[in-house]
Amino acid sequence: MTQYIQSARMACFEKTNGGVLQMMPDLLVKAFTLIPQVFLWRSVILSGAQVDMTLQQMLAYTYLGVLLSDLLLVRTAASGWLSEGVIMRLYGRPLSVLGQLAAQTIGGWIPTLAFFSLPMALLSPLLGIILRPASPWWWLSLALCVSLGFAIDILFACLSIKLRNMNWLISRIRIAIAALFSGTVIPIQLLPDGFAAIVRLQPFACLGGAPLALFTGIAQAADILPLQLFWNAVLWPVALMIFRKSEEGLVSYGG
Repeated sequence: MTQYIQSARMACFEKTNGGVLQMMPDLLVKAFTLIPQVFLWRSVILSGAQVDMTLQQMLAYTYLGVLLSDLLLVRTAASGWLSEGVIMRLYGRPLSVLGQLAAQTIGGWIPTLAFFSLPMALLSPLLGIILRPASPWWWLSLALCVSLGFAIDILFACLSIKLRNMNWLISRIRIAIAALFSGTVIPIQLLPDGFAAIVRLQPFACLGGAPLALFTGIAQAADILPLQLFWNAVLWPVALMIFRKSEEGLVSYGG
């Protein structure tokens, strides 16, 4: 475990090697994206639109979705296995490749959480947003969301291994699917009833939208947690099996 903690620590310091000022452009983009979203949803709801959510629920949902975006839709460095040689480097160390990948990803989250998410959470009352969880089960839901996010990321990495030079296309398709079916951009509750009922059952709905729904109180733990547990139990064995087979197709520059 100590080795993985050190890997996470190294990934954290890698993000801040250039100082906090080097991170400011990315943090400002996040902030300037978040604030207009808050005022947009505020205007939509105050105009009388029927969204089956209170103003506070919608604002908290949107706000927290941006603050925890890295955790709600996990993206590791595995997608750069060929162009950046990420996975190939990990094979040179006496540790689990997937364990190192997870540790480095989690370590890379820390600077953004510390320098963006935490300050913005403290400033949320100034925007009229109350970040108070409606259910204590949302912590478990968030953990299951992160776990499932790693499994799905591995599956997409395996697809990129299979298709080799189509990483960019796979990444664009993944972003589009996640934006529509995970509920992080548009809450699933806002989708048409018949479509929403179907979307709730697929694995992407167990990602970001699940913990956000529990946090804001628009869903019950009894409806969310069993599905998250089910998809974790189904996709993790599949992801590990496919990754083991995909390792045979890994190549590096030069051979």
